[in-house]
Amino acid sequence: MAQINVKLQPQYLKLQPQLQKALSELKLPLSDEQQLQLLYYLQQLLFWNKAYNLTAIKDDQQALIKHIFDSLSIVPFLPAGDLLDIGTGAGLPAVMVAICQPQRAVTALDSNQKKIRFIKQVVSELGLKNLTPVASRIEAHAGTYQVITSRAFASLVDFVTHSQSKLADNGIICAMKGVEPVDEIQALQNEWKINTQVLTVPELHESRHLIYLQR
Repeated sequence: MAQINVKLQPQYLKLQPQLQKALSELKLPLSDEQQLQLLYYLQQLLFWNKAYNLTAIKDDQQALIKHIFDSLSIVPFLPAGDLLDIGTGAGLPAVMVAICQPQRAVTALDSNQKKIRFIKQVVSELGLKNLTPVASRIEAHAGTYQVITSRAFASLVDFVTHSQSKLADNGIICAMKGVEPVDEIQALQNEWKINTQVLTVPELHESRHLIYLQR
């Protein structure tokens, strides 16, 4: 596996053609090594899940679509700059972004120690030098970032409230959403310049949007 010394089980290696098709649809060209890194992450996610309760999804096909493809769908639309992923959980989308964009510094933030321990193990095994996992609540985390993402917050207003103090000047909040939260966007648009990108996730027949907010 190129420069990474990890073992990919046959059931996950078999998913590579499906991943390659999705990457083509997303217009996201990745090397063989990056593809194998994504599949190894998926393998470890479901292996560690048995003890660490990282995700409710236990099927590799469903996890590939609902976690990997879903997270990959935002990568072509992310603005440049250091990225903070708040409430990253098991590292979604932080790990996907770090694998796809090795030149970008990514911080994966979550208050759950077990989930951050899992990400640290994956970072070590995959040699992801651009990804920093941090176990902390957002209020206690120091630093500002050009880009702040999350797919964990139920409320767009809550996400903006919690993340805005960590946003650099001219930085952009990028909120991953299912259905476009029109009412919340209207509630925020007096203070924020807001744009919406419709996302198409391969093999997922559900609504997905990326909401951009800039001061």
